[in-house]
Amino acid sequence: MGLRWLSCPHIWSLWILFASCSYAFYLPGYSVKRYNDDESIPLLVNKIFSDHTQLQYAYFDLPFVCPPSGRTHGGSPFGAGQSVSQNLGEILRGDRIMTSDFELHMGKNVECQALCTAEVGRKDVKWGRQLIREGYVVEWIADNLPGATSFVTVDRRRKYYASGFKLGYQEFSPIDGKQRYYINNHFTIVIRWRSAPEGGKVVVGFEVFPKSIRAQDHGADGCPEHVHEEHEGLELYIPPNLEHLRQKYPGSSYLPEDDDYDDGATLKIPITYSVYFKEDNSIEWSNRWDLYFSKQDDSSMTHWLAVLNSLTISGVLGVAVYVIWTRTIQGDIKGRGDGTIDDRKVRKAAKAEGLLDQTSDVEREADIDSDDDGMDDMSGWKLLHADVFRVPNFSGLLAPLVGSGMQLLFMTSGLLLLSCLGILNPSYRGGFVSVGTGLFVFAGVFSGYFSGSLYKTFGGKSWRKNMLITALLFPGLMFCLIFILNLFVWAQASSTAIPFVTLIGIVLLWLLIQVPLVYAGSWYGFMRAEPWEHPTKTSSTPRRIPPQPWYLHNVQRAIITGLAPFAVLFIELLFVFKNLWQDKSGYYYVFGFLSAVTTILMVTVSEVTVIATYSQLCAEDYQWWWQSFLTGGSSAFWVFAYCIWYYYFHLHITGFVSSLLFFSYSFLACAVYGLLTGTVGFLTAYAFIRRIYSSVKVD
Repeated sequence: MGLRWLSCPHIWSLWILFASCSYAFYLPGYSVKRYNDDESIPLLVNKIFSDHTQLQYAYFDLPFVCPPSGRTHGGSPFGAGQSVSQNLGEILRGDRIMTSDFELHMGKNVECQALCTAEVGRKDVKWGRQLIREGYVVEWIADNLPGATSFVTVDRRRKYYASGFKLGYQEFSPIDGKQRYYINNHFTIVIRWRSAPEGGKVVVGFEVFPKSIRAQDHGADGCPEHVHEEHEGLELYIPPNLEHLRQKYPGSSYLPEDDDYDDGATLKIPITYSVYFKEDNSIEWSNRWDLYFSKQDDSSMTHWLAVLNSLTISGVLGVAVYVIWTRTIQGDIKGRGDGTIDDRKVRKAAKAEGLLDQTSDVEREADIDSDDDGMDDMSGWKLLHADVFRVPNFSGLLAPLVGSGMQLLFMTSGLLLLSCLGILNPSYRGGFVSVGTGLFVFAGVFSGYFSGSLYKTFGGKSWRKNMLITALLFPGLMFCLIFILNLFVWAQASSTAIPFVTLIGIVLLWLLIQVPLVYAGSWYGFMRAEPWEHPTKTSSTPRRIPPQPWYLHNVQRAIITGLAPFAVLFIELLFVFKNLWQDKSGYYYVFGFLSAVTTILMVTVSEVTVIATYSQLCAEDYQWWWQSFLTGGSSAFWVFAYCIWYYYFHLHITGFVSSLLFFSYSFLACAVYGLLTGTVGFLTAYAFIRRIYSSVKVD
């Protein structure tokens, strides 16, 4: 019926060809902003983040930055410190974008401009030293471009960007050998522009060069003399109050300098900035993001290696499936196909009654015996015709899981397609998460339909109960996990924490939009759609399953079969993990390669499931429903093991909360991945079994 498309190789081949030739780009021209001379360019401040921790902080929550004055600049109706409207994806990724007091006017260079002088106490200094030690960088935004630190390659032939700039730096003192921490308090802002054919100027680059200048070098106007010359850095250090420490630790010979106490001592941090505009005609506006991707372009050969590796593994498994289909199954059907079991019964009955022609060839009886032996050796799966479609245990749970898996499959397909077409691109900040959430919510109708249809096939009666489980089980568990993790992040006062209002909005999306869609899909799938037709009838008495070899036991089989899909995926996982957990300042954009690998992965999951299911049936084990689901999703086990390995050997995450976030989100991602691939495996196994048993007619 509706699953016949799973067995059509042409659809998969066309999709692989399309995906492998697709490269992600972003649609040029749809958000071009042209500036006239002396027109204000708003500079927005966002957050600080680090590759060594999962905790982010809003820029204006830092004590050693200039607090917003609330004044308006450049004719803008919004005063400094005003929150900019953000989409759901931006909020979930920890963005807290606000207007600032930095003044940028197209074409107007500023040698130095004093912003403010911040005063911080001992606790703030200690926190700042910790942030610098953990490698935090600052993200500003101008004309929708993140402020970048520029680098050049070793041969100085190419330039590339890294989003953000360092909050400060640390170095060892040559005098006492102790670690010193310096805060960057002067920022040289470079805006690269070119003339637009339609008139005006467009921004093609936004660079920030931070610098640390001690307070003593600043003059009466707040700016240091010769700002671009070498200066001593501004150390984050307040001399200890020895008298206070002696009172706190009487009789102690060691007085800790970093002890938390508030004696009113402060450190003054003057903050200044410079602005320069440079014409750069070597960069087109439509290509202005390319410098952020230069490092990823260098790895294109590795991406092709990942695709080649995936095709090789999938091809080998495809040959195995082809051999199973043509030489084994098709051979059985052709040689001992329709009526084989009926002929066997008639011949045995005739032989028992002595009705066979005794003068016939001796080879005839030999053929009967050889047919019987062949049936025992080659056609174990045929003996299960009366049990293979027997309703599995816990069918009321399997149907909702398959429905949720179909929901994830439609969401993932939509995201990859939109990314390859360039609709989801780096300039659409937070768009991937926002659109993904929307697709997931509206794909609830597919979840309800497939869950209701499968539940009806299993002979279920309480379709409303099945609908509630489908609508609440997976989304509910996911929301509960995120909410619990959010409590830990809230305690850290991090911008990574999801605001309470946003949580309420997500719950409303879930309950007021997705649940009704699941209800509509379930009603149609159960009440209007026909149940999936089975080619054989199920007997009333279940067949005894013989003892199975160790490698066909449920757990061992699932672990072994998960290796092949993981081998298809693991090279591309290196880039995905590096982007998610290490280069948070980077932007993953090679969705063409990711789509190709994902498509090959789905094909590989289908091939592995066919091989494993056929082996199971040949061993006369008809309990394939749950096993095919586990086989399809078994590579999630290896992906999670890979996450653990990556954590210990590639990451430098510090702190309990950051580690908790890493493992929790990794587990959630693996659960989503396992649910999706498990559904693909289940549907493939069903289509395969339905096809082979429809070719054999039995009583």
